[in-house]
Order: sequence, then C-alpha cells, then structure tokens
Amino acid sequence: MNILWDFDGTLFDTYPALVEGFIQLSRQNLDPSEVLTWLKKDSKTAFKHYGISEDRREEYRELYNRYAKISSTPFPFLEEALSSVDHNIIVTHREKDSTLLLLEKFDLKKYFTEIVSVEEEGFKRKPDSSSYEYVRNRFNIDLVVGDRDLDLIPARKLDIKTAAFENRNIQADYYFDSYSDFQTAVLGHFSANK
Repeated sequence: MNILWDFDGTLFDTYPALVEGFIQLSRQNLDPSEVLTWLKKDSKTAFKHYGISEDRREEYRELYNRYAKISSTPFPFLEEALSSVDHNIIVTHREKDSTLLLLEKFDLKKYFTEIVSVEEEGFKRKPDSSSYEYVRNRFNIDLVVGDRDLDLIPARKLDIKTAAFENRNIQADYYFDSYSDFQTAVLGHFSANK
C-alpha cells in the first residue's frame, strides 16, 4: 500500500507553530484558538480574514518554520502507522529543508520514499491537483491522508481514496482521531473494501 500524506497537522502537530507565526506576522493581539480555526480552513482564507497581504506569505513561511523547529512533534503512534505500509510520500506546502529537519530530529525520515514541497518544486498550492498527479504517476497511490479539506480535494479529483485525521467535518472515505486506531479504522476497512 502506498500513501500520500499531508505534513502540517497530519503527521506532525505543527499548529502551535503555525498559529504563533501567524500572530507574530499579523502584529495584532489575536486569539490563538480563533486563528487556529481559520488556519485549519487554509492559510489563504486566514490571510484574507485578517487583512494580511499575500505578499507577506514568504515572511509567514519563515516565521512558522522557525517556531516549528522548536515546538513541533509527531503525533503519538505515528511510527507504527508509517511502518505498516509500503511507501509513504509527503506532499506539503512546507519547505523541504524544514520538513527533513523535523523528520530527522525524530528519526522518521527512513519511512518516506519521497517528499514533495509543492511551491519549491513549481507546483500550484493545494487544492490544485498537479502535485498529487505527479506523485500518482511515480507511485500507485492507494490513499491520501490529511487533516483539512484542502488536502483531500485533489485526491477526490483524481479518484483516490481519502482518510481524514482529527476532522470529521470534511468529506472523506475514512476517519480516524488517533494513529493508534489507524490500522483498524483505516487500513482494515480499506483492505476489506478493495
């Protein structure tokens, strides 16, 4: 089985870093839980909601990458989920260097066959499906796992099964709230429906 994974909020709990970076970028006294709600939709919507220019996206990327290096950790039981499949591929808006740094810090890099940093590699941002098409052409992708609708829309366009992590408010084929349940809640059902 080959799985395409989102990174932020799916493999690693990077939302505290994303929120902290966003608040610093805004130069406002924002409520972190409200910022998180907007960021979980997508950063483009959050930028618009708070009146922040898209011209500052690179500044935001630098801020959240800095905070992520300090505070981001993988979700519990992630390693067991990664080791239970053949190929794991990441497609992320995050810079490849910061993704690799976090994977290496927690000795998880060995589980990944490829890491695609969407913008660095010239793809349009999700929900555009071009980065997913690229990965699908290299590997037979069986499942896409993400925590936001933005992560799953490209998979649905390409008729690939989807799993939503910690978010039952988006359209997905499978749902799970902990990686301790991944094998039974997702892989078990996927195999039975194949």
